[in-house]
Amino acid sequence: MATFVRALVKPELLIWARESARLSVEQAAQKADVKPARLLAWEQGESQPTIRQLRKLGHAYRRPLAVFYLSKPPKTFQPIRDFRRLPQEMAGAQSPQLAFEVRRAQCRREIALDLYEELFGAPPTFTATATLDEDPEAVGLRMREVLGVRRDEPTTWRSSHEALNGWRSALEQLGVLVFQASDVEVAEVRGFSISRTPLPVVVVNLKDVPLARVFTMLHEATHLMLREGGLCDLDEEQVSPAHRRMEVFCNRVAGAALIPKDWLLEDDEVREQKGAEWPDAVIATLAHRYRASREVVIRRMLILGRTTEAFYRKKRKELQAEFEAQREETLQKKAQGLAPKGFVTPDRIAVSTAGPFFVRLVLNSYHQEKITSNDLSSFLEVRLKHIPKIERAVLQRSVAASAPA
Repeated sequence: MATFVRALVKPELLIWARESARLSVEQAAQKADVKPARLLAWEQGESQPTIRQLRKLGHAYRRPLAVFYLSKPPKTFQPIRDFRRLPQEMAGAQSPQLAFEVRRAQCRREIALDLYEELFGAPPTFTATATLDEDPEAVGLRMREVLGVRRDEPTTWRSSHEALNGWRSALEQLGVLVFQASDVEVAEVRGFSISRTPLPVVVVNLKDVPLARVFTMLHEATHLMLREGGLCDLDEEQVSPAHRRMEVFCNRVAGAALIPKDWLLEDDEVREQKGAEWPDAVIATLAHRYRASREVVIRRMLILGRTTEAFYRKKRKELQAEFEAQREETLQKKAQGLAPKGFVTPDRIAVSTAGPFFVRLVLNSYHQEKITSNDLSSFLEVRLKHIPKIERAVLQRSVAASAPA
């Protein structure tokens, strides 16, 4: 006979998840394909669901499976501020995918807090601060110094993905959880942040290009320095008027951290450039040197008075057209079956979305027998068979070599 693994979840977590989803017992039972009496038995602690049944409940409640393994129902899952300017009929609205990613980030933070305190005691505190009255150029340079990213370090990053991982690692070493949302359209949100201490959170959109994610990451890190997290679009023309000053400031700081003012103005290519019309080759060279997008380079030139608004807008329009053309070409190739499948393995998705900091914390907790194998699978949202590859990628050791005796 087949055996069913029971999920060792607390009844109060089941009740909290259902009630916070605004579902009655009858509605939840129908979505999870069980009888109301059985769901009530789980919520009253008379029996427990199987792992498969718990996954169905998570799908019905739009909650990540890991949330059911928290030590107690979270009290911090509150709506975060929205700095975007949306059409009137959408104001204050979030797609189910975005709402899920916000809850997932909040859930992961709760788990990380529990695990870190269990393993090491008090988590590190992100102490960097800023105010809107400061010079964003100075704040950007200070952020870079706090993160410990040397002037020459970007030149050692061989690709835009390495640049993304480099900045991400620098933030995580300061006690910032950096996640990636995997199922939200860029048009809806570029990133968001949760400014709570300890272990504040930055989330960037996995569907964005890597260098754009780097800029978003630093933009959201600025929000953490201001102690004002929220949902962000980053396009200054699409920002809520009430929050434009803050979003413009965060964009300026992110640009200054990526390409500090004095460093840029010292570059030979910049000193030798005459006039406001910048050759594409020079823009590309500077973008490669700083591992920043070409748009960020041109924007920095505008901010520093080395080009005009007209040139910036012209080049920005050209870059957007180039991006759309590449996107359309890729879509056409996919439709014709000519593009590579681009399948990403579950282990890579787990590390990419949850981040090395969170993944190491979960793995270390498992190896020190603080959590079970079911917890391990749930927290990382993968099957156990994928754990060895995750181990090799993040801890550079095999599960077999480090598993408890």
